[in-house]
Amino acid sequence: MLNEQGYHIAVVGATGAVGKKMLETLEKKNFPIKSLKLLSSSRSAGNKIEFKGESFIVEEAKPESFEGVQIALFSAGGSVSKKLAHEAVARGAVVVDNTSAFRMDKDVPLVVPEVNEADIANHNGIIANPNCSTIQMVAALKPIQDKYGISRVIVSTYQSVSGAGDAATDELKQQTQAFLNGDELKPELLPVAGEEKHYPIAFNALPQIDVFQENGFTFEEMKMINETKKIMHAPELSVAATCVRLPFFNAHAESVYVEIDDENVQVSDLQNAIANAQGVILEDDPTNQVYPTPLSATDKSEVFVGRVRRDLDNSKGFHLWVVSDNLLKGAAWNSVQIAESLVKNNWL
Repeated sequence: MLNEQGYHIAVVGATGAVGKKMLETLEKKNFPIKSLKLLSSSRSAGNKIEFKGESFIVEEAKPESFEGVQIALFSAGGSVSKKLAHEAVARGAVVVDNTSAFRMDKDVPLVVPEVNEADIANHNGIIANPNCSTIQMVAALKPIQDKYGISRVIVSTYQSVSGAGDAATDELKQQTQAFLNGDELKPELLPVAGEEKHYPIAFNALPQIDVFQENGFTFEEMKMINETKKIMHAPELSVAATCVRLPFFNAHAESVYVEIDDENVQVSDLQNAIANAQGVILEDDPTNQVYPTPLSATDKSEVFVGRVRRDLDNSKGFHLWVVSDNLLKGAAWNSVQIAESLVKNNWL
């Protein structure tokens, strides 16, 4: 049942992959909700969704939908956020936006609560949720930055198809079955739905996530580069990224190379810093083959780190393996954490 002492909440994009996870997370974390509006495109309006034993009808998202709403969780695409986020704010709501629409806006906090929760206090009605790949990386790097300083980051990602939505998950299933049956693979979505050329994802690796920029990096890679600097308050930080889509369903993995400022730090020092960090779990025992994987991280809200080792040629360089559920910590849980911070700190 809903809580009479709670808050008036709206979820925009409630029928999508992340929207569903947001609702699951709100329920699992027992977020105090007095009223709940489920909003979507006109195509999905009229659907029914169960939440805490009650049935809610999904409504078409319109400006007037946000009358009386205190917190609006957006995950319906950047165009929807650009169209409706300010409308929600004008009606008194605080928006937690899970798209790229406002992330690099200088007046919009870009927040991972374990890293820069205090930035939420400076919001002007909109708080941006970072890219899923960025979230897990900065959560793992924050304790290292705090203790030892960081000058350089190079990351290669191994990203699941759920990051591209339910349709990409369906395409992987269909292509996998077709491959096993000896049938022709028919790519229609990946790496980018809106581009003319598509590649099969089943039994494949696609070194492109989102569209290429003039500098040769993809938009996904530039998100990681720019968002990392903003979240960590480190505009001078050197960051490079290569983002790759792989044929598994959920959770993202990353190989992260980091250069720190102190050459006297040992592997055990980094491991201890990571193990004591909020929201991060160290799984690092190579002698017993203990390290995180996408399957082991699925349906868990933490960020997992393993394979911490010093670079063989640079005493200030270290390598990390970082894994997290992209739909949970990478989207839904991080958004709900921001909402919890708004309530806990009276930042509404």
